[in-house]
Amino acid sequence: MTRINIFDTTLRDGEQSPGVNLNQLEKIEIAKQLERFGVDIMEAGFPASSKGDFEAVRKIAQSIKNSSVTGLARAIKSDIDIAWDALKDAEEPRLHVFIATSPIHMTYKLKKTPDEVIKTAVETVKYARQRFPKVQWSAEDASRSDYDFLVRIIEEVIDAGASVVNLPDTVGYTTPEEYGKLFRYVKENVRNIDQASLSAHCHDDLGMAVANSLAAAENGATQIEGTINGIGERAGNAALEEFAVALNIRHDKYPFHTNLVLKEIKRTSDLVSRFTGMMVPANKAVVGRNAFAHESGIHQDGVLKNASTYEIITPELVGITSNNLVLGKHSGRHAFKDKIKSLGYELTEEKLQDAFQAFKLLTDHKKEVTDDDLFTILTDIQTDVKNVKKYKLEAFQVQYGSSNLPTATVALHTPEETRVETAGTGNGSVEALYNTIESLVKEEIHLTDYNLNSVGKGRDALAEVHVKMTVNDVSVSGRGSAQDVLEASAQAFLNAINRYFYNIQTTTKEAAPL
Repeated sequence: MTRINIFDTTLRDGEQSPGVNLNQLEKIEIAKQLERFGVDIMEAGFPASSKGDFEAVRKIAQSIKNSSVTGLARAIKSDIDIAWDALKDAEEPRLHVFIATSPIHMTYKLKKTPDEVIKTAVETVKYARQRFPKVQWSAEDASRSDYDFLVRIIEEVIDAGASVVNLPDTVGYTTPEEYGKLFRYVKENVRNIDQASLSAHCHDDLGMAVANSLAAAENGATQIEGTINGIGERAGNAALEEFAVALNIRHDKYPFHTNLVLKEIKRTSDLVSRFTGMMVPANKAVVGRNAFAHESGIHQDGVLKNASTYEIITPELVGITSNNLVLGKHSGRHAFKDKIKSLGYELTEEKLQDAFQAFKLLTDHKKEVTDDDLFTILTDIQTDVKNVKKYKLEAFQVQYGSSNLPTATVALHTPEETRVETAGTGNGSVEALYNTIESLVKEEIHLTDYNLNSVGKGRDALAEVHVKMTVNDVSVSGRGSAQDVLEASAQAFLNAINRYFYNIQTTTKEAAPL
């Protein structure tokens, strides 16, 4: 069976999703989980786009040992220099450099002739090879490029030192038949193609990203690029979990294998969803909560008699297990620490103590603490920034009735180490709470999105709130969790404001539309 390398771009293309703004700690946690998931290459970011992205890429490059870490660069020498500074400490530093090759992009965006584009591509690949042992070159908008021009430029960049050639469907325009034909044509007509591997990077604008990726693999691609949960620009990218499970289930059709650890799919999906605030649709393939649910009586009857009647994927394959009681109020610190280790988390002693205290507080109100509950606690603790001035919720009270005006009273601890308190109203309880908090903070706030979900099931499930807002015209997101919906709402609102302080110098993002 042919080995397919998996190139994950969740931290670069995925983070370019509208409204997503990961901080450095969150990126590092996702990178660690991607390493556990078994991705061969992870694109940690676009180092030249901002100081924050540079630092995140540098930290990830220093932390990850079992996956190759790469960064994106435009066909500009300064981008390559910055990328090297960020990636030079990686176990296997590599560069991903791109330039557009379609007539529409060359004419209207680059304003270059085809010969000028080839010259730029060759010069930048040669320059990159002076430092990077591996260079991946991408033909942006390859699926709408002239085939013969692609053959010319690919031959040139391989001669210049590119060891991977990526042919992206940048705007999600192509079909599986067309995309497969493109890879087959390149394999058959590029004279030195044996010196490089071919990669596929598909967007999902027409809902064919995974199908196109499979077609590419069938026609010579040995590297597939995508993101967890399919997040990314516009309609997103090929969902790596879907691609991997398709290979596993239909190995009779696709004679390929990957290094991915499929039982890590659910945890990886949950982590990315939680940090990005992009909820996984219930009916999404592989990881949606309805993927293994059966409403129809005929389906239920069949599954009870034999699961394979309507389930082609077992929940256990992707890491979905029943949420049995894992710990309770009488569980000690040692048992808690062992459980944390089994979940794959590595906490400092200080954060372990914080997590244990949060766990004990939860057991005062919730009799059954599940893996999902612990996951929520741990992701909050692990990405909490210490020694940073922030707003803290000291107390709140909301009065609401069907015939009364909702009123909230809030007390905050400010970044200036003072206590402030006031009351306010709104058309609903959450609005009253948010109006009151907003009146206490100095920053200019504009809420753009509010999303409420439950963690687990039952009336004692944790509430999880995600918000998106602008703070002093800077876009940020925030999340909060608690058993009370209003407390979770308040925590999410303040978390977003506090992230503004943390991210204030790292919010500049230049979209790279590969």
